[in-house]
Parts: sequence; structure tokens; C-alpha cells
Amino acid sequence: MKAGANMKIAGKTLCVFVLLSITKVMRTVGNNRVSAMVGNSSVLTCPPKSNTTMVTWKISPKVGGPCTLGYRADQNKTDRTNCSDSMNWKFRPDRDPALEIRQVGIAHEGSYTCEVVATEGNFHKTYHLTVLVPPRLTLYCDDQGTPVCKAAAGKPAAQVSWVLESNSTPKEEGHDNGTVTVLSKFTAYSTNVTNTTCVVSHPAGNQSKSIACHPSKNNGFILYVSIILCFLGIITFMAAIYYFKLHRDRLCHKTKPPETAPTHSLQDDTMEVEPYTTYVQKENIIYSSVSDLTVGQNLPQGLSPAT
Repeated sequence: MKAGANMKIAGKTLCVFVLLSITKVMRTVGNNRVSAMVGNSSVLTCPPKSNTTMVTWKISPKVGGPCTLGYRADQNKTDRTNCSDSMNWKFRPDRDPALEIRQVGIAHEGSYTCEVVATEGNFHKTYHLTVLVPPRLTLYCDDQGTPVCKAAAGKPAAQVSWVLESNSTPKEEGHDNGTVTVLSKFTAYSTNVTNTTCVVSHPAGNQSKSIACHPSKNNGFILYVSIILCFLGIITFMAAIYYFKLHRDRLCHKTKPPETAPTHSLQDDTMEVEPYTTYVQKENIIYSSVSDLTVGQNLPQGLSPAT
């Protein structure tokens, strides 16, 4: 009976110890959202404990692979795995295991967890780092004399508004690096408004600029000139097509091949020459016969014998 009672007491003691340990760990777990300005330095603290045996920073950035920074008290040694030179211990890790990020960039955005192993127990603290990029504010007048406000490459997207009431709707354009450009065109309810102010609200800081735009009075004239130029362009184009078509027809008539003359074959020429040759031969035969007869009768040449 005593042995069974002792076992029950030991079991209850163990459960209470485990519960207390879990409660202690849960109390030390923290999820903190922090932000840092791009280009600045940021320090993430880790709760220092007495009799620390090991400290480890586990970093999971949104861009690139994870990295770790470690410290072992029994060897008084630090090591790092896949971490860039921009991340390092702020002080000596045995005294203050804080992590410092120098020249914060968008690539540093992500999760940072500090794990401390001490005689008092294990302690964890997690940070979710957000990098802020202030937008570049520009304010100008467009061709129609309308104020245009542009908050370029901000992170997160900026909020653009006008001091005077406007019914414009801002347009957002996202970029590959996570920044956003916001463009807003002022549209006044009254046409008499010439001076207005653009206000850009952002977690990295607010900005504002004022500008006086004068609506263009030459819009009608420009439109009239544009119509005339367009009409003249169409006429010129049609005239050019007609000219090239006419020129092409004339060129085709000039380059038309002449009618081929009838060709005479050698056989036709021979046939035309042969009758003449036959005639000459017959004349020669007759002349020879007359000559022989005249000589035979001793008649003067040129007289023919009487028949």
C-alpha cells in the first residue's frame, strides 16, 4: 500500500513539474511584429539569462535560404551558417545575445527566432520583420493642366489624398521587389480651382507638396489642328496611292514587248530563189542554142534564121 501511494505521489509531482515547465516555456514565447526603415540598422533583442549554455538565432528571410547564428558557452565559440555579413551579434553573445542587421534591405524581411538554453529552461522569442520603403513623391501638371500626384516605389503602398476635395481614384502598380507606385490625378468639382496640395501618408513618414496648374486654353485649337492634319494626311495618302497606280500603268505600257515579226525559214528562201535559178538556167540554154545555130550557118550574130 505504501509503495502504491508513493508511486501516485511521484506521478502527481512529475505532472506538476511538467505543467510548470510548459507554463514557463509558454510565458517566454513571444511573437513580435517589428518594422525597420530600408537603409537603416535594426537590433533584435534576445532575453539574456544567467548560466546560459547555448544561444541560437534562426533566420528565415522571404528572399534566399535560411541561416543561423550560434553560440556555445562550454566551448566559448560562435559559428554561422549561410548568413550574410550584414547580420551579426550586436555585443558578446555570452553577455547580450542581441542580433544586429546593418543596412536593412527588402531581402532581410522575414522571421527571426532567438532560442536560449539555460539552467532555468529553454526560452524562445520570435520577430516578424517588415521593411519599410518610403515612396518618392512627385507632383506635376499634365498636358491638360491637371495636377498629378505620384508616390513611387513605396512599401507598403502609400495613401494619396488631396487637400481640396477630389473625386479621383488612385491607381496602383506593383513591382517585382514588392514596392508599389500609386498615381492619383486631381479632378476638381469646380473649374475655378488652380492651386491644390497632395498629401502622401505612409508608415515611413508623411509627405505633402503643393502646385498651381492652369488649365490649357489651347485644347480646342490643338484639336482643330489635329483634325486638319489628319485630314491632310488621308488626302496625301490617297494621292500617293493614285500616283503610284497611274505610274505603274504607264510603265506597264512602255515595257510591253513588240509584236514579233514573221520569220522566214531557210526552206522558204530556197523556194523563192529556186524559180529564178531555173529561169536563168533556161535562158542560158536558149542563148547557147541560138549561138551554135548562128555560127553553123555563118550568119551574123544577132540575126535569127528563118523558120
